[in-house]
Amino acid sequence: VQLQASGGGLVQPGGSLRLSCAASGFTLDYYAIGWVRQAPGKERERVSCIASSSFGNTEYADSVKGRFTISRDNAKNTVYLQMNSLEPDDTAIYYCAYSGTSYCPPTYYYWGQGTQVTVSS
Repeated sequence: VQLQASGGGLVQPGGSLRLSCAASGFTLDYYAIGWVRQAPGKERERVSCIASSSFGNTEYADSVKGRFTISRDNAKNTVYLQMNSLEPDDTAIYYCAYSGTSYCPPTYYYWGQGTQVTVSS
């Protein structure tokens, strides 16, 4: 099982980024995948989750609702996080994670390497 996050970078406030989470070793379509972020000195925060295709639901933290969109491309075995209207408070390392469940779990047990997102003018 391997998850690889990519797509981070430096962006100005109000800008956009799209993060990708590529999975290997399992078929992503059958499982829920989450995005979690951690900023220096702050608690880890669950950002978003997309359940398996059979469940179909998505979840978002209140802090990102209306700005972030999670989606999946089963053909590419990849989950995306489209981030719009970025704010300095969105600065963090973003990780994709999963726990082998088809629904969005309360805890993630498998984590990929993170990707740094920095929002600054």
